[in-house]
Amino acid sequence: MKLTVYLAGEIHSSWRDEIKQKVAALNLPIDFVGPMENHDRSDNIGEEILGKQPDTIFKDAAASNFNNLRTEVLLKKSDLVIALFGEKYKQWNTAMDASAAIAFGKPLILIRQEEHHHALKELSRKAHATVETVDQAIKALHYIFE
Repeated sequence: MKLTVYLAGEIHSSWRDEIKQKVAALNLPIDFVGPMENHDRSDNIGEEILGKQPDTIFKDAAASNFNNLRTEVLLKKSDLVIALFGEKYKQWNTAMDASAAIAFGKPLILIRQEEHHHALKELSRKAHATVETVDQAIKALHYIFE
């Protein structure tokens, strides 16, 4: 059995690389997908496909269409979603992806630190598992294969 796992969350730190390296060290049969991690490409994809937009609002709307398309296709093809709520960046996209995973009926592992317990309590109750660290999420993945 091989799983495809969507890694939802902020794109500014290396948490995805950490998960990929640790999963590889455990020889777990997992492919990873996720949001576009190149921030400039994500912001500019609408204009790359449709051409120059009249202002930043239209530019953002055009980019959002293609980012949402990409995200929905990859989320729906995934077997499981891991959503990390980090400490530094705004987490709107993480919340949106985690909610979409729930709406699509995808199993969800939510990673959030204890200090975010209250803010994420409803989302956490909808997740299949809530953990506080990347290592705990990896242990949950490992358990699937036991």
